[in-house]
Amino acid sequence: MAESKPTAYIETTIPSYLTAWPSRELTMASQQLCTKEWWKTAMQRYELLISATVLDEASRGDPDAASRRMAELATIPLLPEDPRVISIATEYVAVLALPRDAQADAVHLANAVIFELDYLVTWNMRHLANSLTMRKVTAYNKDRSLWTPLIVTPQYLLDLEQQEQP
Repeated sequence: MAESKPTAYIETTIPSYLTAWPSRELTMASQQLCTKEWWKTAMQRYELLISATVLDEASRGDPDAASRRMAELATIPLLPEDPRVISIATEYVAVLALPRDAQADAVHLANAVIFELDYLVTWNMRHLANSLTMRKVTAYNKDRSLWTPLIVTPQYLLDLEQQEQP
């Protein structure tokens, strides 16, 4: 029997970094390169999933950039709509004290939680991929018997994959 792949929710920063023009800012340029490297084998290593929120965010902005983002997302399965996602996202907005313009971040997190995905892959360090968020979400979810995904960057997954190499 074939071993199942880990599941990974792809948050909007991933296709954004993947398709953006190379940045002159060193950290951003490094993250873009890392994303491209990870993406080369991501579909073979993980069951990638997205939500309607990812498609909505990726379709905004410059039409050429949006087209590139949407092309990268075209073959990734879409999670079904689930009313629990909005309900728990509303709770995460309060728990994480997210500003109004970051409420979609709570929706991304809620999708990964409700569908019990292994990873939420993002470059959003401010609201998602940081130890304080992980601590708050873990405590909140534990109290409610909810699944908690690992919130990670492509760099984390690349490092993990390298550790698994013989």
